[in-house]
Amino acid sequence: MITKETIQQTENKMKKSIESAKREFSEVRTGRAHPGLIEGLHIDYYGTPTMLKQIAAITIPDPRTIFIQPWDVTAIPEIDKAINNSKLGLTPSNDGKIVRLSVPQLSEERREEMKKMVKEMAEKGRISLRTIRREANDHLKKLQSEKKISEDESFGAQDAIQKLTDKFIKEIDSLLEEKSKVLTEF
Repeated sequence: MITKETIQQTENKMKKSIESAKREFSEVRTGRAHPGLIEGLHIDYYGTPTMLKQIAAITIPDPRTIFIQPWDVTAIPEIDKAINNSKLGLTPSNDGKIVRLSVPQLSEERREEMKKMVKEMAEKGRISLRTIRREANDHLKKLQSEKKISEDESFGAQDAIQKLTDKFIKEIDSLLEEKSKVLTEF
């Protein structure tokens, strides 16, 4: 019973780690416009940090343009400021109602930089998964030394946790492969 709970908790932590990695990957600019680039930007909206997607409609009229239409036009200067301060390298323009972002094609040098950055993100994700695995295994060993579970139960649970780790590392590797492929497309 205790081992099942440990395995379940470990799986939940690993799923959260994967979600975090997916979110990070979606924020990497690929030369193609998509809402994930800017949805997570935080805007100082009346003194409260607010995510951009909560105060504006984000549309993609073509593969190289993003339109941000805030529901409150007084937020446009803050949106401009947040985009300029982000590491996206995009320059916003606005007409008082809509903020436009043009997503230029990436240079070969910038593509290589982005690939390295994505590889680092993937490695951080793998490290996170391994840390979760180590913590779970330490917990199981502690339970075993306290005689709350048998040696067989401990080894069985550690094996299940290793299988989870392998599964989620494969998922991160496939995310990396997918993002690298998108970065190499022109």
